[in-house]
Amino acid sequence: QAQLVESGGGLVQAGGSLRLSCAASARTFNSHAMGWFRQAPGKEREFVTAISWGGGSSYYADSVKGRFTISRDNAKNTVYLQMNNLKPEDTAVYYCAARTTTAPAENIADYTYWGQGTQVTVSS
Repeated sequence: QAQLVESGGGLVQAGGSLRLSCAASARTFNSHAMGWFRQAPGKEREFVTAISWGGGSSYYADSVKGRFTISRDNAKNTVYLQMNNLKPEDTAVYYCAARTTTAPAENIADYTYWGQGTQVTVSS
């Protein structure tokens, strides 16, 4: 059964860093592009970043460029999100997602599998 499990969320002060992980089943990970999305209270879920199956292509939302880095370890079926210089506006539930193709995408509808989310709270 397809499964994505996020971890690494928590409470951090502005300017701090967190590293999120998303562990996937082989079925959910192999040959799949992966993405991170987030949803703040009262707001719609939005794209954060995505990476191709091979890791050679990645996209970032303008709001996180230069601060966040996505990476993946295909041997471990895991994708990571390194978040640096965090801001209060980064506070949200962060979701990992997989799409059934190798190319990354920014649209929510392009992703088939979703994790349960992990909370990130940035205090000012």
